[in-house]
Amino acid sequence: MGDGSTPRLGNMKALLGIVAGAGASYGLYKLMSGGSFKRNKKSATTESPGVRSSQPIEVTLQPGSLLARVSGLDVVCPRPVGVASADIIHQSPGNLDPQHLKMLLSCLQTSNNSPDRCRILLTLGNSAAFTVNQNLIREFEGIHIIAGFLSDPVAEVRVQTLNALNNLCMNIQNQEHIKVYVPQVLELIEMSPVNSDLQLGALRLLTNLSVTDKHQHLLKESVTLLLSLLVVSIEALQVQTLKVLVNLSSNPDMMDDIVQAQAPASVVLLFDARTAPAVLLRLLTFAGNLKAWRPSAQVADELRRKQDCLFRVMLDESSQLHSRLVQLLSHPDGEIQSQVARILT
Repeated sequence: MGDGSTPRLGNMKALLGIVAGAGASYGLYKLMSGGSFKRNKKSATTESPGVRSSQPIEVTLQPGSLLARVSGLDVVCPRPVGVASADIIHQSPGNLDPQHLKMLLSCLQTSNNSPDRCRILLTLGNSAAFTVNQNLIREFEGIHIIAGFLSDPVAEVRVQTLNALNNLCMNIQNQEHIKVYVPQVLELIEMSPVNSDLQLGALRLLTNLSVTDKHQHLLKESVTLLLSLLVVSIEALQVQTLKVLVNLSSNPDMMDDIVQAQAPASVVLLFDARTAPAVLLRLLTFAGNLKAWRPSAQVADELRRKQDCLFRVMLDESSQLHSRLVQLLSHPDGEIQSQVARILT
Protein backbone atom coordinates (compact mmCIF):
# COMPACT_ATOMS: atom_id res chain seq x y z
CA MET A 1 0.00 0.00 0.00
CA GLY A 2 3.01 2.28 0.26
CA ASP A 3 2.76 3.05 -3.47
CA GLY A 4 -0.67 4.63 -2.99
CA SER A 5 -2.51 1.89 -4.90
CA THR A 6 -6.19 1.27 -4.22
CA PRO A 7 -6.74 -1.29 -1.42
CA ARG A 8 -8.35 -4.60 -2.37
CA LEU A 9 -11.64 -6.02 -1.06
CA GLY A 10 -9.70 -8.25 1.33
CA ASN A 11 -9.00 -5.21 3.46
CA MET A 12 -12.72 -4.98 4.26
CA LYS A 13 -12.14 -7.66 6.90
CA ALA A 14 -10.29 -5.24 9.13
CA LEU A 15 -12.69 -2.40 8.69
CA LEU A 16 -16.31 -3.22 8.96
CA GLY A 17 -16.90 -3.86 12.68
CA ILE A 18 -19.84 -1.91 14.07
CA VAL A 19 -21.99 -3.12 16.91
CA ALA A 20 -25.42 -4.38 15.83
CA GLY A 21 -27.80 -7.04 17.13
CA ALA A 22 -26.20 -10.30 18.17
CA GLY A 23 -27.05 -13.46 16.27
CA ALA A 24 -27.60 -17.16 16.85
CA SER A 25 -29.80 -19.70 15.07
CA TYR A 26 -33.20 -21.36 15.62
CA GLY A 27 -36.19 -23.53 14.46
CA LEU A 28 -39.77 -24.09 15.51
CA TYR A 29 -41.02 -27.45 16.71
CA LYS A 30 -44.29 -28.34 15.12
CA LEU A 31 -46.82 -28.56 17.94
CA MET A 32 -49.89 -29.02 15.82
CA SER A 33 -50.86 -32.46 14.60
CA GLY A 34 -50.39 -32.94 10.93
CA GLY A 35 -46.86 -31.60 10.56
CA SER A 36 -45.96 -28.23 9.16
CA PHE A 37 -48.14 -25.19 9.45
CA LYS A 38 -50.28 -24.36 6.48
CA ARG A 39 -49.37 -21.07 4.97
CA ASN A 40 -49.53 -19.55 1.56
CA LYS A 41 -46.05 -20.14 0.20
CA LYS A 42 -46.34 -18.12 -2.95
CA SER A 43 -42.78 -17.21 -3.48
CA ALA A 44 -41.81 -13.73 -2.45
CA THR A 45 -39.17 -12.27 -4.67
CA THR A 46 -36.27 -13.96 -2.97
CA GLU A 47 -33.88 -13.14 -5.75
CA SER A 48 -35.38 -10.22 -7.58
CA PRO A 49 -33.78 -8.83 -10.68
CA GLY A 50 -30.89 -6.80 -9.45
CA VAL A 51 -30.32 -8.75 -6.25
CA ARG A 52 -27.31 -11.03 -6.36
CA SER A 53 -27.16 -11.55 -10.08
CA SER A 54 -27.15 -7.85 -10.97
CA GLN A 55 -24.08 -6.05 -12.16
CA PRO A 56 -22.09 -4.60 -9.25
CA ILE A 57 -22.13 -0.84 -8.86
CA GLU A 58 -18.94 0.66 -10.16
CA VAL A 59 -17.14 2.37 -7.30
CA THR A 60 -13.55 2.91 -6.30
CA LEU A 61 -12.21 1.99 -2.87
CA GLN A 62 -10.46 5.04 -1.49
CA PRO A 63 -7.73 4.31 1.06
CA GLY A 64 -8.94 4.87 4.59
CA SER A 65 -12.23 6.61 3.96
CA LEU A 66 -14.49 3.56 4.14
CA LEU A 67 -12.82 2.18 7.24
CA ALA A 68 -12.86 5.45 9.06
CA ARG A 69 -16.40 6.48 8.20
CA VAL A 70 -18.01 3.06 8.47
CA SER A 71 -16.39 1.27 11.35
CA GLY A 72 -15.01 4.03 13.50
CA LEU A 73 -11.72 2.18 13.84
CA ASP A 74 -8.38 3.93 13.84
CA VAL A 75 -7.34 3.75 10.23
CA VAL A 76 -3.84 4.54 9.10
CA CYS A 77 -3.88 5.83 5.55
CA PRO A 78 -0.96 5.54 3.17
CA ARG A 79 1.32 8.52 3.57
CA PRO A 80 0.34 11.08 0.95
CA VAL A 81 2.89 13.28 -0.71
CA GLY A 82 3.80 16.17 1.55
CA VAL A 83 2.34 14.66 4.76
CA ALA A 84 4.82 13.93 7.51
CA SER A 85 2.81 11.17 9.22
CA ALA A 86 -0.18 8.97 8.49
CA ASP A 87 -3.62 10.40 9.19
CA ILE A 88 -5.91 8.71 11.72
CA ILE A 89 -9.55 9.35 10.84
CA HIS A 90 -12.57 8.88 13.08
CA GLN A 91 -16.05 9.06 11.62
CA SER A 92 -19.54 7.92 12.62
CA PRO A 93 -21.65 5.60 10.41
CA GLY A 94 -24.15 8.46 10.35
CA ASN A 95 -21.64 10.43 8.28
CA LEU A 96 -21.40 7.88 5.49
CA ASP A 97 -21.37 9.48 2.05
CA PRO A 98 -23.55 8.05 -0.74
CA GLN A 99 -20.50 6.61 -2.52
CA HIS A 100 -19.64 4.61 0.61
CA LEU A 101 -23.08 3.04 0.69
CA LYS A 102 -22.71 2.19 -2.99
CA MET A 103 -19.34 0.67 -2.24
CA LEU A 104 -20.74 -1.47 0.56
CA LEU A 105 -23.59 -2.74 -1.60
CA SER A 106 -21.16 -3.53 -4.39
CA CYS A 107 -18.85 -5.40 -2.02
CA LEU A 108 -21.80 -7.31 -0.60
CA GLN A 109 -22.75 -8.55 -4.05
CA THR A 110 -19.25 -9.65 -4.96
CA SER A 111 -17.99 -11.08 -1.66
CA ASN A 112 -17.59 -14.85 -1.45
CA ASN A 113 -16.50 -14.75 2.18
CA SER A 114 -19.13 -15.24 4.90
CA PRO A 115 -17.37 -13.19 7.62
CA ASP A 116 -17.01 -10.31 5.15
CA ARG A 117 -20.70 -10.51 4.22
CA CYS A 118 -21.60 -10.41 7.93
CA ARG A 119 -19.44 -7.32 8.51
CA ILE A 120 -20.83 -5.53 5.48
CA LEU A 121 -24.43 -6.31 6.47
CA LEU A 122 -23.67 -5.24 10.03
CA THR A 123 -22.34 -1.93 8.76
CA LEU A 124 -25.27 -1.37 6.41
CA GLY A 125 -27.65 -2.18 9.26
CA ASN A 126 -26.02 0.39 11.53
CA SER A 127 -26.00 3.01 8.81
CA ALA A 128 -29.73 2.33 8.28
CA ALA A 129 -30.42 3.71 11.76
CA PHE A 130 -30.26 7.13 10.05
CA THR A 131 -33.17 8.31 7.88
CA VAL A 132 -30.93 9.73 5.16
CA ASN A 133 -29.22 6.36 4.75
CA GLN A 134 -32.53 4.50 4.78
CA ASN A 135 -33.58 6.56 1.78
CA LEU A 136 -30.25 6.25 -0.01
CA ILE A 137 -30.13 2.47 0.37
CA ARG A 138 -33.63 2.23 -1.11
CA GLU A 139 -32.71 4.53 -4.00
CA PHE A 140 -29.62 2.40 -4.72
CA GLU A 141 -31.89 -0.72 -4.86
CA GLY A 142 -30.05 -1.87 -1.76
CA ILE A 143 -33.12 -3.34 -0.05
CA HIS A 144 -33.41 -6.08 -2.62
CA ILE A 145 -29.67 -6.63 -2.64
CA ILE A 146 -29.68 -7.07 1.13
CA ALA A 147 -32.83 -9.22 1.19
CA GLY A 148 -31.20 -11.60 -1.28
CA PHE A 149 -29.12 -12.87 1.65
CA LEU A 150 -32.16 -14.12 3.57
CA SER A 151 -31.44 -17.40 1.82
CA ASP A 152 -27.69 -17.39 2.52
CA PRO A 153 -26.54 -20.83 3.75
CA VAL A 154 -24.72 -19.27 6.74
CA ALA A 155 -27.03 -18.57 9.69
CA GLU A 156 -25.11 -15.52 10.92
CA VAL A 157 -25.38 -13.91 7.48
CA ARG A 158 -29.15 -14.41 7.61
CA VAL A 159 -29.24 -12.88 11.10
CA GLN A 160 -27.36 -9.76 9.97
CA THR A 161 -29.63 -9.55 6.92
CA LEU A 162 -32.69 -9.50 9.19
CA ASN A 163 -31.10 -6.88 11.44
CA ALA A 164 -30.37 -4.63 8.45
CA LEU A 165 -33.90 -5.06 7.06
CA ASN A 166 -35.32 -4.32 10.51
CA ASN A 167 -33.64 -0.91 10.61
CA LEU A 168 -34.61 -0.21 7.02
CA CYS A 169 -38.21 -1.11 7.89
CA MET A 170 -38.44 1.90 10.21
CA ASN A 171 -38.97 3.88 7.01
CA ILE A 172 -42.56 3.75 5.67
CA GLN A 173 -41.45 3.92 2.04
CA ASN A 174 -39.03 1.06 2.60
CA GLN A 175 -41.82 -1.13 3.95
CA GLU A 176 -43.35 -1.23 0.46
CA HIS A 177 -40.17 -2.94 -0.76
CA ILE A 178 -39.67 -5.18 2.30
CA LYS A 179 -43.24 -6.54 2.49
CA VAL A 180 -42.65 -8.93 -0.42
CA TYR A 181 -40.23 -10.89 1.77
CA VAL A 182 -42.77 -11.62 4.53
CA PRO A 183 -43.36 -15.24 3.40
CA GLN A 184 -39.62 -15.86 3.46
CA VAL A 185 -39.29 -14.29 6.92
CA LEU A 186 -42.13 -16.45 8.24
CA GLU A 187 -40.44 -19.52 6.81
CA LEU A 188 -37.24 -18.59 8.64
CA ILE A 189 -39.21 -18.50 11.91
CA GLU A 190 -40.77 -21.87 11.22
CA MET A 191 -37.66 -23.67 10.02
CA SER A 192 -34.97 -22.22 12.30
CA PRO A 193 -34.08 -23.73 15.70
CA VAL A 194 -36.24 -22.54 18.60
CA ASN A 195 -34.94 -19.58 20.63
CA SER A 196 -32.34 -18.53 18.09
CA ASP A 197 -31.28 -15.09 16.94
CA LEU A 198 -32.75 -15.92 13.54
CA GLN A 199 -36.22 -16.18 15.05
CA LEU A 200 -35.67 -13.11 17.19
CA GLY A 201 -34.47 -11.04 14.22
CA ALA A 202 -37.40 -12.20 12.10
CA LEU A 203 -39.91 -11.32 14.82
CA ARG A 204 -38.40 -7.86 15.26
CA LEU A 205 -38.82 -7.23 11.56
CA LEU A 206 -42.45 -8.40 11.64
CA THR A 207 -43.09 -6.20 14.68
CA ASN A 208 -42.00 -3.08 12.81
CA LEU A 209 -43.90 -4.11 9.69
CA SER A 210 -47.12 -4.64 11.68
CA VAL A 211 -47.10 -1.41 13.69
CA THR A 212 -49.68 0.07 11.31
CA ASP A 213 -52.54 -1.86 9.74
CA LYS A 214 -51.30 -1.34 6.19
CA HIS A 215 -49.40 -4.63 5.94
CA GLN A 216 -50.98 -6.66 8.74
CA HIS A 217 -53.04 -8.69 6.29
CA LEU A 218 -49.80 -10.31 5.14
CA LEU A 219 -49.61 -12.05 8.52
CA LYS A 220 -53.15 -13.50 8.55
CA GLU A 221 -51.87 -17.03 8.03
CA SER A 222 -49.10 -16.72 10.63
CA VAL A 223 -51.18 -16.63 13.83
CA THR A 224 -50.91 -20.38 14.47
CA LEU A 225 -47.17 -20.21 13.95
CA LEU A 226 -46.84 -17.30 16.39
CA LEU A 227 -49.03 -18.94 19.06
CA SER A 228 -47.08 -22.16 18.79
CA LEU A 229 -43.79 -20.32 19.15
CA LEU A 230 -45.19 -18.48 22.16
CA VAL A 231 -45.65 -21.66 24.21
CA VAL A 232 -42.21 -23.16 23.57
CA SER A 233 -39.86 -20.18 23.58
CA ILE A 234 -37.85 -18.31 26.18
CA GLU A 235 -38.86 -14.92 27.58
CA ALA A 236 -37.14 -12.75 24.94
CA LEU A 237 -38.86 -14.63 22.12
CA GLN A 238 -42.19 -14.63 23.94
CA VAL A 239 -42.07 -10.86 24.38
CA GLN A 240 -41.27 -10.31 20.70
CA THR A 241 -43.92 -12.78 19.55
CA LEU A 242 -46.53 -11.04 21.69
CA LYS A 243 -45.57 -7.66 20.25
CA VAL A 244 -46.61 -8.97 16.83
CA LEU A 245 -49.80 -10.58 18.18
CA VAL A 246 -50.77 -7.39 20.04
CA ASN A 247 -50.23 -5.35 16.87
CA LEU A 248 -52.44 -7.70 14.85
CA SER A 249 -55.17 -7.97 17.48
CA SER A 250 -55.39 -4.17 17.71
CA ASN A 251 -56.90 -4.19 14.23
CA PRO A 252 -60.62 -5.18 14.24
CA ASP A 253 -60.33 -6.24 10.60
CA MET A 254 -57.84 -8.94 11.62
CA MET A 255 -59.94 -10.42 14.42
CA ASP A 256 -61.88 -12.97 12.37
CA ASP A 257 -58.65 -14.54 11.15
CA ILE A 258 -57.07 -14.47 14.62
CA VAL A 259 -59.90 -16.20 16.51
CA GLN A 260 -60.23 -18.91 13.83
CA ALA A 261 -56.52 -19.76 13.93
CA GLN A 262 -55.54 -23.12 15.35
CA ALA A 263 -53.99 -22.65 18.79
CA PRO A 264 -52.23 -24.91 21.30
CA ALA A 265 -54.39 -25.43 24.40
CA SER A 266 -51.33 -24.70 26.54
CA VAL A 267 -51.58 -20.99 25.68
CA VAL A 268 -53.89 -20.47 28.65
CA LEU A 269 -51.28 -21.96 30.99
CA LEU A 270 -49.16 -18.85 30.43
CA PHE A 271 -51.75 -16.85 32.40
CA ASP A 272 -49.93 -17.73 35.58
CA ALA A 273 -48.17 -15.83 38.38
CA ARG A 274 -44.95 -17.65 37.51
CA THR A 275 -44.90 -16.21 33.99
CA ALA A 276 -42.40 -13.37 33.58
CA PRO A 277 -44.15 -10.00 34.13
CA ALA A 278 -42.93 -8.62 30.78
CA VAL A 279 -44.58 -11.59 29.05
CA LEU A 280 -47.71 -11.60 31.20
CA LEU A 281 -48.43 -7.89 30.65
CA ARG A 282 -48.34 -8.29 26.88
CA LEU A 283 -50.32 -11.52 27.09
CA LEU A 284 -53.02 -9.68 29.03
CA THR A 285 -53.06 -6.91 26.42
CA PHE A 286 -53.55 -9.55 23.73
CA ALA A 287 -56.32 -11.19 25.76
CA GLY A 288 -57.95 -7.80 26.32
CA ASN A 289 -58.00 -7.14 22.59
CA LEU A 290 -59.62 -10.54 22.00
CA LYS A 291 -62.20 -10.01 24.74
CA ALA A 292 -63.22 -6.68 23.20
CA TRP A 293 -64.31 -8.55 20.06
CA ARG A 294 -68.04 -9.35 20.06
CA PRO A 295 -69.12 -12.08 17.63
CA SER A 296 -72.73 -12.66 16.72
CA ALA A 297 -74.40 -15.76 18.18
CA GLN A 298 -74.22 -17.47 14.78
CA VAL A 299 -70.50 -16.78 14.39
CA ALA A 300 -69.80 -17.95 17.95
CA ASP A 301 -71.63 -21.23 17.27
CA GLU A 302 -69.60 -21.78 14.10
CA LEU A 303 -66.35 -21.13 15.96
CA ARG A 304 -67.28 -23.58 18.72
CA ARG A 305 -67.40 -26.29 16.07
CA LYS A 306 -63.82 -25.53 15.00
CA GLN A 307 -61.48 -27.92 16.77
CA ASP A 308 -58.65 -26.22 18.71
CA CYS A 309 -59.27 -22.74 17.33
CA LEU A 310 -58.19 -19.75 19.43
CA PHE A 311 -61.82 -18.84 20.13
CA ARG A 312 -62.39 -22.16 21.91
CA VAL A 313 -59.05 -21.99 23.72
CA MET A 314 -59.40 -18.44 25.08
CA LEU A 315 -62.86 -16.98 24.50
CA ASP A 316 -65.43 -19.75 24.76
CA GLU A 317 -67.33 -20.35 28.01
CA SER A 318 -65.54 -23.70 28.33
CA SER A 319 -62.11 -21.98 28.34
CA GLN A 320 -60.00 -22.02 31.52
CA LEU A 321 -58.99 -18.41 30.88
CA HIS A 322 -61.60 -16.82 33.15
CA SER A 323 -60.63 -18.83 36.22
CA ARG A 324 -56.94 -18.19 35.61
CA LEU A 325 -57.57 -14.46 35.30
CA VAL A 326 -59.39 -14.44 38.63
CA GLN A 327 -56.34 -16.01 40.27
CA LEU A 328 -54.15 -13.25 38.81
CA LEU A 329 -56.13 -10.59 40.66
CA SER A 330 -53.83 -11.30 43.61
CA HIS A 331 -50.64 -10.91 41.54
CA PRO A 332 -48.00 -8.81 43.38
CA ASP A 333 -47.53 -6.55 40.35
CA GLY A 334 -50.05 -3.70 40.49
CA GLU A 335 -50.06 -3.14 36.73
CA ILE A 336 -50.88 -6.79 36.12
CA GLN A 337 -53.72 -6.58 38.66
CA SER A 338 -55.14 -3.53 36.87
CA GLN A 339 -54.96 -5.21 33.46
CA VAL A 340 -56.73 -8.29 34.78
CA ALA A 341 -59.43 -6.20 36.43
CA ARG A 342 -60.08 -4.32 33.18
CA ILE A 343 -60.48 -7.58 31.26
CA LEU A 344 -62.82 -9.12 33.85
CA THR A 345 -65.04 -6.06 34.05
